[in-house]
Amino acid sequence: MRHNKKFNHLGRKNAHRKAMLANMASSLIQHKRITTTVAKAKALRMYVEPLITKAKDDTTHSRRVVFSYLQDKHAVSELFREVAGKIADRPGGYTRILKTGNRLGDNAEMCIIELVDYNEAMLAGPEEAKKPKRRRSRRGSTKKATAPVPEAGTETKEEVTAEIEKPEAEIAEEVEEPQIEEDSKAETEVVEEPQDITEPEVEPEVPESEETEAAEEVKADTEETQEEVEEKPDAKSETPSEDEPEAEEEKDGENTEEEKK
Repeated sequence: MRHNKKFNHLGRKNAHRKAMLANMASSLIQHKRITTTVAKAKALRMYVEPLITKAKDDTTHSRRVVFSYLQDKHAVSELFREVAGKIADRPGGYTRILKTGNRLGDNAEMCIIELVDYNEAMLAGPEEAKKPKRRRSRRGSTKKATAPVPEAGTETKEEVTAEIEKPEAEIAEEVEEPQIEEDSKAETEVVEEPQDITEPEVEPEVPESEETEAAEEVKADTEETQEEVEEKPDAKSETPSEDEPEAEEEKDGENTEEEKK
């Protein structure tokens, strides 16, 4: 009969289950935190915590016993050198399980199992862990502290007491000062006479567009005059061409007169 033999077999035979738990325990000791399912994490906690308790007594016998479970000399040396010194004052409860939700593939419950003494955020305490983080933006979130500007008609107590305690001599000086300033202003106004300053005549600036148009017109006129001069022939060449036909006509007239006679 199976009395007091109720534990999770994890769907594996005995040899397979022991090998899996040994590998997980070695990974937990070396990395201090692993992610797995909740069922495997609970089985691992029952498997690894007795080994951590055994590591408090650093003897050859205890090392051999732990090595018979883990089958990893690197994990055994890490456990006896570093982890044992860290958990020396703790009477038990060396691991912590933190659930992280369900897995997408088969909807299995996932969690993180870690060694308690290696989580620095939780060891710091609730006050330090809950400190708000400062936001850092490009423009800058902190504003420069500006001094409060007193409203018109309101005066502080110190100013009022200072005015009451002023001696009479200072009050008389304050009253006389504006009159002296007014007299000095009047004198300066009388002395300073306006001077006639004749400004030199400045020729009106002709815009560049008008200058360019005028230059183009002058060029066009010069070109037209040159063309007219080229078209006119010389006076010497024109006279003989016009006189020759007249001379011939006169000769013809004389011949006809002689024939008539």
